[in-house]
Amino acid sequence: MLRWLRRLTLAVALVVVLAAGGGYVWLGTGASPHEGAVRVSGPTATVEVIRDEVGVPHIFAETLEDGFFALGWVHAEDRLTQMEGMRRVVAGRLSEVAGTWTLGIDRRMRTLGLYRLAEAEAAAAPEDVRRALEAYAAGVNAQLRLREGAPPPELVALGVTPEPWRPADSVAWGYLMAHNLGTNRREELLRARMAEHVTAEQMAALWSDHPGEVPVTLPEGSELTRGFDWGAIQAGDPVPPGAPAGASNVWAVAGDRSDTGAPILANDPHLGFAIPGTWYLARIVTPEVELTGATAPGVPFFVLGHNRHIAWGMSTANADVEDHFVERIDPEDPERYLTPDGSAPFVTRRETIDVRGAEPEEIVIRATRRGPVIGEAPAAALRLPAGGRAEDAAPDDRVLAFAASYLAPGGRNATAMYRLNLAEDWDAFVAALADFNAAPQNLFYADVAGNIGFMTPGRIPIRRSGDGRVPTAGWTGATDWIGFVPFDQLPRALNPSEGVLYNANNKLVPDSFPWFLGDGCDEPYRAMRIRELLSRHRPHSLDIAASMQLDIVSPMARDLLPLMLAALPDGYALPEAAAGLATWSGDMARHRPEPLVFQAWLRDFNRTLYERVLPPELAASLGHRPVFVRRVLAENGAWCVAAESADSQAPDCAQQLADSLDAAVAWLKDRYGDPQGWSWGEAHNARFRHLLLGRVPLLNRWAERSVPVDGGYYTLNRAANFLSSEDDPFTAVHGAGFRAVYDLGDLSRSRFIVAPGQSGNPLSPHYDDLIETWRDGGRLHLGRDRSDLLGARTAHLTLVPEPAADGG
Repeated sequence: MLRWLRRLTLAVALVVVLAAGGGYVWLGTGASPHEGAVRVSGPTATVEVIRDEVGVPHIFAETLEDGFFALGWVHAEDRLTQMEGMRRVVAGRLSEVAGTWTLGIDRRMRTLGLYRLAEAEAAAAPEDVRRALEAYAAGVNAQLRLREGAPPPELVALGVTPEPWRPADSVAWGYLMAHNLGTNRREELLRARMAEHVTAEQMAALWSDHPGEVPVTLPEGSELTRGFDWGAIQAGDPVPPGAPAGASNVWAVAGDRSDTGAPILANDPHLGFAIPGTWYLARIVTPEVELTGATAPGVPFFVLGHNRHIAWGMSTANADVEDHFVERIDPEDPERYLTPDGSAPFVTRRETIDVRGAEPEEIVIRATRRGPVIGEAPAAALRLPAGGRAEDAAPDDRVLAFAASYLAPGGRNATAMYRLNLAEDWDAFVAALADFNAAPQNLFYADVAGNIGFMTPGRIPIRRSGDGRVPTAGWTGATDWIGFVPFDQLPRALNPSEGVLYNANNKLVPDSFPWFLGDGCDEPYRAMRIRELLSRHRPHSLDIAASMQLDIVSPMARDLLPLMLAALPDGYALPEAAAGLATWSGDMARHRPEPLVFQAWLRDFNRTLYERVLPPELAASLGHRPVFVRRVLAENGAWCVAAESADSQAPDCAQQLADSLDAAVAWLKDRYGDPQGWSWGEAHNARFRHLLLGRVPLLNRWAERSVPVDGGYYTLNRAANFLSSEDDPFTAVHGAGFRAVYDLGDLSRSRFIVAPGQSGNPLSPHYDDLIETWRDGGRLHLGRDRSDLLGARTAHLTLVPEPAADGG
């Protein structure tokens, strides 16, 4: 890995040197969009692409398929490296260009078979969906053939010439997002690992923010999973344990509660900050259809946005659609495993991973009736507790199989998104979502007729028993999936009497709901803040919605800090550097020092609590957990006493809080100097990491961007930090890279912003030109007429169909 990184560093350094010299002009030619008239094969009529001042393409076409062709062209022009990287990740082909350090990702993706599913879905797509995918692919490939100037610098450095784009490449994005947004697998494995160290009661306290009780069988679960190589199992996961994961804010307000008399829909999905960003703004205008909003480079369909009739937004449902099953290998035949009905053969296939700078690697992929095998544990690794029963402990060799609803064959997610783009009313919206098979999302809806609603589509498994919180014994069949929640019984609402709907990844349904959807909901703080602000501001307006998306009050800090201060020992005086906490209101403004002191205090106190019972590598996976800390302070001070200590004078929570605050202040002084100069923004920068060059020393500084930001983990203006990080505990790594507010009274007044910019080329002026606009609450209006765009354009392209061949 180090050898390959050195090679990559040298390769990219050569490109930078080239750019600094005479080659700069050549590399720079690839950073500017094509202008003028270009003859292409594919469109049925001339297509016009007008780019506005920040590089957003406005596509004017006679048909939607021609619009998708042009969208493929501009995606390839602006985000080619990102598109190439996405399809290589899904297909497990990164190592062909990146060498051995991506083998873990490639092994995982080959094992999951996501690209195989994408190929099958593309091949089975309905005729109209297939034509749309093919038109987009034709546009990408036309741009690859006719590209003017240099390829993106990263591709030059790697010596990569992209292969022609295929419809399956576009479909693959949906499977990658489904896997990335599936968070239960990480929680499930974390619980399994922790069960070796904590009691069931301690586990319940750590997950006390979740509804229901943690199963009392967790200690047996720890023996069931003992011996697995957790590092290898998690090596290929795109998101490390404990890192901030998918989240979003979304709300819809009915017309009788808005100042326009029409519904308002607001949405800001939260994903990892990266450069280039996840989202790409675009607009397609045809005589029949107009689409405006956020697209994903590599995909023709608008993921978030509006047409002429409806607007839609999303939040992650955090439904439990992933399970792990420990399977016993048949002791008579290692090519088979045990099921409730006897022995069954593994489904096996072999694949070869080409590796740059090394020999190809052949892997054997095995799958059970539930899904692929992702880990193994020999019987020799098993240790029984005193009094344990051998038959319960599965003494034979074991494997860990992974089940996920998005791995089931027959996916139709591309069809769902295509139909969603064309929906004109609630019934068409619901009908489109019947084909949605990815990780469940809450899709919020508003239309020009005055309706608001939401629905949570996706395959959610029904378990014979259990709740999917920990890996279970597969050979018994007791926790088998026996179907999926029927589509017509998934959560939905239309025109509630309150005139408002909202979600911030909070609990979706009451306990009386007939189906178990999962226990992975976020703490309720952001949802509480949305409810508070919606109740306070009547009527609602576009300005209020936009200001709510920038709200930086932390309900978590307001809830937890008073308890922490009150629990300090009698007579303890706050250090001068922390004195502001006594009057702080929870405002996470970047110019204030209090957010920095509070976060440092919480970090040290959490670490102390966790590491009393857990090894450091597991403690680092737990993060903020404010509800757990609240419970410790209010009910269970035993967490503040070392488990091995019988000394009645052992530190209690009051003293531990004081010690943690003193330690936090000392740490901050060592890191940031004089407290007079402390500010949240000094430590809390939104870091937009380059997914390739971010791993290369020196070049990461050239390619990456950061900016001091307000907000935090639990503010509506989410800028989440990885609190357990040793090096950068306060850096914002996760938040709203896209914000939109939709005015259903006049959709042209809708407001949008993305970060960091439209282009993925570091030499383009639109690589990072939206970062401060995004940070400071600026918005873009995309519903502009053609004459206005022509007057303000930065580039104007006309795609002219090549004349038909003379058949005579």
